[in-house]
Amino acid sequence: MFVQSNKMASTDGIAKKLKDSGLSEKAAVIYAYLLETGGAFPSRIAEATKINRSTVYKTLLELSIKGLVTEIEKGKKLYYQIERPSKLLRFAQGQVSRAEDQYEQLKNVYPEIEGLFSALPTKPKISYFEGAEGVMSVYDDHLSEKGYEMVGFADTERIQEFLPAAYFKNYRQTKQKLKITTRGILPEGKAYESYARDTYADIDTPYKPVLRYIAKDTFAFKGEITVYGNAKVSVINLEGIQPTAFIVEDPAFHRMMRTMFELSWNGVKV
Repeated sequence: MFVQSNKMASTDGIAKKLKDSGLSEKAAVIYAYLLETGGAFPSRIAEATKINRSTVYKTLLELSIKGLVTEIEKGKKLYYQIERPSKLLRFAQGQVSRAEDQYEQLKNVYPEIEGLFSALPTKPKISYFEGAEGVMSVYDDHLSEKGYEMVGFADTERIQEFLPAAYFKNYRQTKQKLKITTRGILPEGKAYESYARDTYADIDTPYKPVLRYIAKDTFAFKGEITVYGNAKVSVINLEGIQPTAFIVEDPAFHRMMRTMFELSWNGVKV
């Protein structure tokens, strides 16, 4: 790192410890070199430490301001010599004192900052999922609340192909236990129109889904959009090899999607 001497190993170690104690890497190297030599011209420091000269000048100025080195003039050139090591402790104590002052000032202003933060509009929380396990965790999240009405748009044929039969049976039964009712909009077609009757045959009538239908060629996705719980909307895409999904948790978005569902519900076939 700098010129070979019998102090090389020890000054290298000191440089590392000084860096760990709060000096910048270059300041630690330059201070350790001056500790070995007692003092030097910037050109010599740059040569020995392999730090470019402009950085050496800048770092020496910082060390001088901190009181760790002294700048003197020798032969019309600036020469830097090291101060007593006690100055290092004084510098560290000053940093501690400043940090304590800043902490106390922040404690005083914290209630005001917290109040301003609380007044900010809440931002939606968005979670993204990939793969079969990830998407199934979204179905698990549908069951994280109880006693609500779930509404949405679903390609139930594709969903049944995707979900393992045992998992889907448990999903339906858990919805009933949690008293979750369902309304849904599906594509038209025999496979869809028998869905509630056949798939939910083991579920009590109040918890069988109530369904309406739209023309299959206008139902433009394979998957589902579900508005559920108090503030969540999930979107599941089952097209392609890799299924994906995301959940938006936001009361305003939840209300908007619920409104869109109700408008659709009132305009489609019973």
